Order: sequence, then structure tokens, then C-alpha cells
Amino acid sequence: MAGLILNNKSMALCLVLVICSFGLCLVSTHAELQRFGQPAKTDGTLSFLVLGDWGRKGAFNQSEVAVQMGRIGEKLHIDFVVSTGDNFYDNGLTGNQDKAFVESFTQIYTANSLQKQWYSVLGNHDYRGNAEAQLSQQLRKIDSRWLCLRSFIVNAELAEIFFVDTTPFVQSYFTNAEGHTYDWRGIGSPRSYIANLIKDLKLALSESSAKWKIVVGHHAIRSIGHHGDTEELVSKLHPILKANNVDFYMNGHDHCLEHISDTESPIQFLTSGAGSKAWRGDIKEQNKDGLKFFYDGQGFMSVQLTQNEAEIAFYDVSGTVLHRWTTTKLLHSST
Repeated sequence: MAGLILNNKSMALCLVLVICSFGLCLVSTHAELQRFGQPAKTDGTLSFLVLGDWGRKGAFNQSEVAVQMGRIGEKLHIDFVVSTGDNFYDNGLTGNQDKAFVESFTQIYTANSLQKQWYSVLGNHDYRGNAEAQLSQQLRKIDSRWLCLRSFIVNAELAEIFFVDTTPFVQSYFTNAEGHTYDWRGIGSPRSYIANLIKDLKLALSESSAKWKIVVGHHAIRSIGHHGDTEELVSKLHPILKANNVDFYMNGHDHCLEHISDTESPIQFLTSGAGSKAWRGDIKEQNKDGLKFFYDGQGFMSVQLTQNEAEIAFYDVSGTVLHRWTTTKLLHSST
């Protein structure tokens, strides 16, 4: 896609050929998170849509949500789309030739305004299929909009967006899979994987000079929906976000739309996991501190950023604005 720039210095995993006294050796080295460049508009502003938990071949109002995304996307002149995971139900893709990719993605999000780069993370349902398939170059050949990696960074000039692979954080997927099979290829030791990811994320966030810092993952840090708070993220990820002045944490997983303000920092927790099947009435009544908005029907979210202002809006399946929230940053603020 036009405007998508790969920084070769930031490969997620690089292979280095080393000449040693004993001959030719192949050495694997761990490197920082892979980065992609995403230009902002000529006036310096940025706008995008956020959608999660969607891939059902158009069922459960997925197609209707897609139509409204196209309409709002055109109105806002969006630059790209963010997917918060659980991209294909019920069990991800079977391989990179699975027809579900075209039937749930290419043939659904057909509006002109949605023919932009889609930046996606994996959800737990994606890990129940062939997770490697969603990461493959082959899918990008089928539909060039698609870009899905485990963890990566999008430098959109005005904002840096840090995509985090949250599924391996959740211990129960390893200890109590409830009959599901997860594709853990590429993860290795979960403890080492998470430690390296946290190390890379800390470094990248601390070095970021972007006006807006956004972190995207599949699982919620805070939610009153079906799954509720993800304790592993509360303990391991939340402190990093607070320490590095992150503005927004965006997720899916709970099939709802939700806005919760952090009670300990300026972070806003934004759930957009209502791309298709929703769970009506499944609410955790406890721990509503900071709750600003909750809706358990289908819909999506928009984000508009300028140097000094961010506007978040949530839409239902008919494109009606359900909740709008605006915040302003001081002119002299550098984060």
C-alpha cells in the first residue's frame, strides 16, 4: 500500500550470517519491534477507525457494521483501520489459502474509504487456528490492505501506535485450554516471550517523542464486559503504560463498545470488540470506577487526532454516534 514504509533497522527477528574460525555459522539475534511508517494528512492531522472481533463471513451484522464503517470512513477521510483481533471466527484461519480470509475480509469491507492499510493483531480465537497464516506474506498478496504481526509499531507522525500480542500473557490458555488447541509456534517459552516483549515495549515507549502514544492489544486491561479485566495485563502491562505517558489503550475481546478512564493516570481504556456477534446483557456490575460509556451491541470506533486535540467516537450498527469524548493537550506538552 502507498505510504507503508518498512524500517529495515527494526526487524522483529533477523538472521545474521557470521564468519567464524570454524566456518560459516547461522546466528539468530533478537531485535527491537518492527516499525512501519504511516504518513499523516498534509495538514498534520490523523484519523482512523478501530474494529474488533469481526470475521464471521458477514453474519451477526458484520456486513451492516462494514457499511457504516465505509460511510464514516469517507466522512472522516480516514488514513487507515486498526483491528483489535479475533479477526476470523471461530478458530482463526486453517491456512493462508483459507477462503474465510476473502469471505470475512475482502468481500465485506468493500467501501472505497476502507481501501486503506489495515493494521491487525491476533486475538485468542486467531491463535486457535493457524496463527502463522495471518502473519504470512501470502495474505498480503491476496489483499494488500492486510498487515498482521504479533507485535509492531506504526509511526504515524502525529502518533505512535504500539501493537502488542496479548494472548500469550493469559496463563489459562496454556493451563486450561478448555478443549481448544492453540498455535503457539513462534512463542517458545511464554515467560521468555513476554519478558522480551515487555523489554522491547518499554524501550520503544520511553524513546517515543510522538504527540500521542497509543497501545493496541486484543485483551482488555479494564472492562466491565463478559471477560472483565485481564489480570495479567493489569499487573504486567498497565504499569508500563502509566510510566510512559500512554494516552490510550485500545482493545477488543469483550464484544462491546466501552470507555473507561483510568483512576490512577490519564490513560483512557477504549474497547472496540463489537464488529459482529455481541453479548447483550453480560455485564460485570463490580468495579465500575472510571466508567464513562458501555454498549453491548454491534459497532465500531473512530479516532481523530490533531496536535492539540483527540476526539473518540463510538457508533452503533446504524452509524449513530453513541458516545463522543474529546481531550486537549497543552501546546507545550511533548508527549
